[in-house]
Amino acid sequence: MLTLILIGLAGGFVTAISPCILPVLPLVFLSGSTSSAHGKAGPTHKNRPYAVMAGLIVSFTSITLFGTLLLGALPLPKDIIRWIGLLVLLVLGAAMMFPAMQDLIERPFARLGQRQVRSSSGFLLGLALGTVYVPCAGPVLAAITVAGATRQIGAETIALAVAFAVGTAIPLLGFALAGRRVAERVRAFRERQRRVRFVAGLTFVALAFALTFNLTEVLQRSVPDYTARINQALDGGGLADVLGVGGNQDLRRCAALPSSSLADCGPAPEISGIHQWLNTPEGAPLTPDSLAGKVVLVDFWAYSCINCHRAIEHVNAWHEKYASHGLVIIGVHSPEYAFEHELRNVRSGAERLGIKYPIALDNEFTTWNNFSNNAWPTEYLIDAQGRVRHVAVGEGGYADRESLIRELLSTARPGTQLPPATDVPDDTPTTRLTSEIGLGAGRTYALANGTLTRGVREYEYPETLGPDQFALRGSWNVGTESLTSGPQAGIKLAFFARDVHLNVGGTGTVTSTINGKTTSHRVSGAPNIYRLVSGSTPREGVVTVTLSPGLKAYSFTFG
Repeated sequence: MLTLILIGLAGGFVTAISPCILPVLPLVFLSGSTSSAHGKAGPTHKNRPYAVMAGLIVSFTSITLFGTLLLGALPLPKDIIRWIGLLVLLVLGAAMMFPAMQDLIERPFARLGQRQVRSSSGFLLGLALGTVYVPCAGPVLAAITVAGATRQIGAETIALAVAFAVGTAIPLLGFALAGRRVAERVRAFRERQRRVRFVAGLTFVALAFALTFNLTEVLQRSVPDYTARINQALDGGGLADVLGVGGNQDLRRCAALPSSSLADCGPAPEISGIHQWLNTPEGAPLTPDSLAGKVVLVDFWAYSCINCHRAIEHVNAWHEKYASHGLVIIGVHSPEYAFEHELRNVRSGAERLGIKYPIALDNEFTTWNNFSNNAWPTEYLIDAQGRVRHVAVGEGGYADRESLIRELLSTARPGTQLPPATDVPDDTPTTRLTSEIGLGAGRTYALANGTLTRGVREYEYPETLGPDQFALRGSWNVGTESLTSGPQAGIKLAFFARDVHLNVGGTGTVTSTINGKTTSHRVSGAPNIYRLVSGSTPREGVVTVTLSPGLKAYSFTFG
């Protein structure tokens, strides 16, 4: 427990000095340098920084642990807590600028006395800060977030979350106390309290608007993450095991230590919480009895994942080659996007990929969590005795994996004559490619001309485009997970890859132009992956894409 608390304190401290906190530092500084609405300093003024940090600790901890559970149980937008926090910042800023408004806000609390009212306003500011500060969480907090989302909140989780929040508050408290000290020592602050309060309030309002429209991302992107190595050393993945959300430690060990030989990764977890089965007789689930004595390959995938597409070519070949020799393949479909929850979309995607083996729709991530999985695609090879013997994360290594399948099949059925191995080419990229680019509010920093904030936006192409960047033109309706094209909608993308794919849905036409060559794709129905650029080797390029109105673009992926 003591180790967890120390890691939490360290993780919180590092997060509070990372680039993500820079936009709110002026607000923290000014929170300790302002006094009463009428310019009179007093005891409450001296205690205000502590009240602000107390509010931040309570808000930050509560939202991290219970926010996912609360929003999952209520029919509310997933970002409503952040919007409430931004509204509170806006109201507090306006109250600081206009004393009459602050008096109006404080009137219902008049019976508490002035000292309690002033402390309450500081605490309320801290609560609001906690709601807008949550996205700055680093890898240590990831373990806490998973614990909250999966309802596995124990004493260790709460201790780590509180320690993280306290660690975050320590450097911020120092900054707030510095603001208070400046206000006490600098004569201009003492003599011009009304002006100082107005400037502070204006700063609060400006920050609320900047956070609303993601203008702070410019600052966060421009400063290198000088805390990355420290965060990595704190090992958020190991914390998940300690908190009981890491699942089977043997599986995590096998996943973390890639091998081309068989190992003992412990008993296979249960496949449970399945919403629907596909490619089984009358949609019946596969039971442990039906799998007894069989070699089983469990493949976690999502139908719009391009990495999964390349892996499934090999999985399909293994099913065709070895199903009659005792191999059972189960494709566990755990959705990455909201549209991937839909049965008809998954069924259509599986048909396009030619999948014939059983598919389990794991919409609630129950089986995903049972296996402690954390990536698409990941394959778990299980022997005839029901023990996991190999874990493969990501693409590649197909020949080695097939060799292990053959070894387990021969062990399960001594004397069996297996057919020759498959000869599907391994198209796994071997050089650095442009990383996947998500298209939606807050999903990427790769946009070269502006920010992606929710609502209808107009864009113009910039004069230049940096490596691995994209730019928009025309009218776009920016959503949480996608961009919906409007009039004159276009995308210009600079990439390094052999192939470029666009995940897009709706009804219309997508046209791509590169090096003077234009290709058109007819889009109809649920989101699907369309290849815009293809080649024989990776290279640098710029592709211009135009979309007819009404299409939803979700992501660019590269191969």
